[in-house]
Amino acid sequence: MSAQGVYVSDFYQSGHRALQQEFESTALADRLEELIVQPALDADAQAFIQAQDHFFLTTVDKDGFPTVSYKGGNEGLIQVVDPTTLRFPCFDGNGMWLSMGNIDDTGKVGLLFINMVEPNRIRVQGMARLVRDPQVLNQWPDVALAVEVSITNTWINCPRYIHPMAKLGQSKHVPSDGHQTEPAEWKSLEVIVDVLPPQPHEVRAAKQRT
Repeated sequence: MSAQGVYVSDFYQSGHRALQQEFESTALADRLEELIVQPALDADAQAFIQAQDHFFLTTVDKDGFPTVSYKGGNEGLIQVVDPTTLRFPCFDGNGMWLSMGNIDDTGKVGLLFINMVEPNRIRVQGMARLVRDPQVLNQWPDVALAVEVSITNTWINCPRYIHPMAKLGQSKHVPSDGHQTEPAEWKSLEVIVDVLPPQPHEVRAAKQRT
């Protein structure tokens, strides 16, 4: 609230406002913020997110430099804990821990949920934390870490530039109950095998024993 009693949004920052002024879109931007930017997911957004089997995750390191990664799984990969909270598993990766390390350092995340079969997309901004609670991790096989996101803003995006695509199937490498998750083929390379860390299920088992 300003000194004059007029609401002043903090959604747009100086760079956004400068370009809005340059291209005379300030009124449009303000109207869109009023209409579509929300602090929580409505019922339609929750259903859309829960139906997705992938999303794109942006994290920010301590120097403000972003990293974007693709996260894939089965349908229901993202749990909607409540209208302002999302949760997802961290599957076995390359051991660099760039996204998760950024979350541990800054917590700032952006998530893009996109359907290219029936073009639609939702964007989410929030603060994330790493979850090591066994009761949470036991929901997924071969997972030793999860992420919980507290939503600050979410909004829908116009889908007209999304290229419609056909889905060919699910990745056979996604961890699932009933079969052992196979490691990535590149992890069998001679230059890699001597530095491989324990598998996620081994890490989880070790933690539960302590």
